Amino acid sequence: MGKKLYFCTEIHTTEDMQTRCHFSALVYEQAKKYGEKTCFTYQKWGSKTWEKISWNEVARRVRIISNALLNYGVKPQENIGVFAQNSVEYVLTDCAAWGVQAATVPFYATSSEQQIHFMLCDASIRLLFVGEQEQYDKAMSVLPLCQTLEKIVVYDKRVKLANEQISMYFDDFMKLGEGCPRQAELDNLIKTAKDEDIANILYTSGTTSDPKGVILTHAQANAAMIANDEALEFDPQKDRVMNFLPITHIFERGWLYLCLTEACEVIINTNPKLIQQSMREQHPSCMAAVPRFWEKVYIGVKAKIEESPAIQQRLMKDALEVGRKHNIEYVLRGKRPPIALHLKYKLYEKTLFALVRKQIGLENAHYFPTAGSFVADEVAEFVHSIGIFMMVGYGLTETFATVSNMHMHETVTIGSVGRPIKGISIKFGENDEILLKGPTITKGYYHRDALNQESFTEDGYFRTGDSGYMKNGELYLKERLKELFKTSNGKYISPQLIESKLLVDKYVDQLTIIADDRKFVSALIVPSFDLLKIYAENNKIKYKTNEDLCNNEQIRAMLAERFETLQQSLASYEKVKKFTLLPTPFTMENGELTNTLKIKRRVISEHYKVAIRKMYEE
Repeated sequence: MGKKLYFCTEIHTTEDMQTRCHFSALVYEQAKKYGEKTCFTYQKWGSKTWEKISWNEVARRVRIISNALLNYGVKPQENIGVFAQNSVEYVLTDCAAWGVQAATVPFYATSSEQQIHFMLCDASIRLLFVGEQEQYDKAMSVLPLCQTLEKIVVYDKRVKLANEQISMYFDDFMKLGEGCPRQAELDNLIKTAKDEDIANILYTSGTTSDPKGVILTHAQANAAMIANDEALEFDPQKDRVMNFLPITHIFERGWLYLCLTEACEVIINTNPKLIQQSMREQHPSCMAAVPRFWEKVYIGVKAKIEESPAIQQRLMKDALEVGRKHNIEYVLRGKRPPIALHLKYKLYEKTLFALVRKQIGLENAHYFPTAGSFVADEVAEFVHSIGIFMMVGYGLTETFATVSNMHMHETVTIGSVGRPIKGISIKFGENDEILLKGPTITKGYYHRDALNQESFTEDGYFRTGDSGYMKNGELYLKERLKELFKTSNGKYISPQLIESKLLVDKYVDQLTIIADDRKFVSALIVPSFDLLKIYAENNKIKYKTNEDLCNNEQIRAMLAERFETLQQSLASYEKVKKFTLLPTPFTMENGELTNTLKIKRRVISEHYKVAIRKMYEE
């Protein structure tokens, strides 16, 4: 009997269709079962046209690439680098490398020359696959410094090659495997592949030092696939999954390969800036996302409500309240809603909520895994209220993504990060640090013996650096222990918690909290200037530059009032007392953001030390 989920408008029932095998054989097993069924929907490099590729064709291409890798001389457990935006070629390279028992080392497409130089040398990579011109140029710039790097293979044919002896196009590389001359050897490698083999070395972006390579084995991957399958629900005939986050990110990587084991159609979005357009064109039923994605959806809908006539505002607010009661107070708690509430919800669901979902391309919404940082309760409540099942979870690169998530056949509490997946053992150490043991946990970091010793307890539990607690079978996060700030008054505060409160304001684009060793909490805030300009024009505030907007007292007073409302649930010592508006955003180019867009607090504190000092002057 399949799993059942009563949520919103449909009852989804599916049989357990997951294909469970070593990743080296996955595409071949799926091709046997699904043949001409669509595996990927994608756009070729630079194209706006969506194309489809079947499981049979995926298996054919992977076989050729594996043969090409063998002809190039790739050995078992050799490290192969992939430095690109999301693409079909990226996934095919992964699968082909696993077929020859090699490990892939994915780099973020936005990595700097310094980062890729370190990773290429640390992992002794001699064969590197790159995506577009930007990645190719960076790879070529560090080539003289990397003794092991021999060949750069380029996915995008539009890239201008600077050296054809060192570099070649992906299509030409595939010609090395035409006719599959090493097929017998490949078949034997797949047959003898071991669970203990390394599948990936995934370097975390790091906020203070060089990246550290997390070793991820096929055993971890297999355990993660099985455990997540038991907690989730898939319909391979209906589910179309949008690939949005970078495949380098463990959340997207684990989710992507889980969806492939379930034979769901995967829609690959190559350009992150075009994700909203891609969603409206392809109408996915599932997609992994970080909380900031849903915060922006919430901010956008809330802004439209505020701009609407009074009658429409009242109607939408009533609809959201009905949705909240129906989906959060009843459905998520496993209770049947009263008939009157259910009928009223159905009316709104087919009209207002359907319109909201259509505007963001989610008419076919099934469920949407979300993780990566704090999810504000008001954002989670909003998303559930409009009939979208935001499945909040928690995980780390070191745990092959999921530690816990909201199981589809169990009750859900807003504010939790779900229930631990099967096989994970959790206990709590000093300062309530979450400690983990289980088959999905890494054995350690690549070439980092001292760090490996520090990262595990004497009885073998992995130290997450996050604090939390369990309640009624659900895991709750408290704070990131390594990022706790202590004010000069001796009070500990969590910057992520405060930031999650303020980021839901439509006028806030980016911010970082300042508090460590300070007498009160302050903030550096990058406003959403498009909306701030509209506010200025509506209120006859004259300005010429972003600096003028940041320094305007009327704007500052307006924001201060909004921030005070958003911080009502915080203790007085946690509230932002002063803030500085910044005219330019934090960027990766300036070293202020990681590849996953996390704030580098130390870098920003150094860059804006003068502005910070002014906030604390008497």
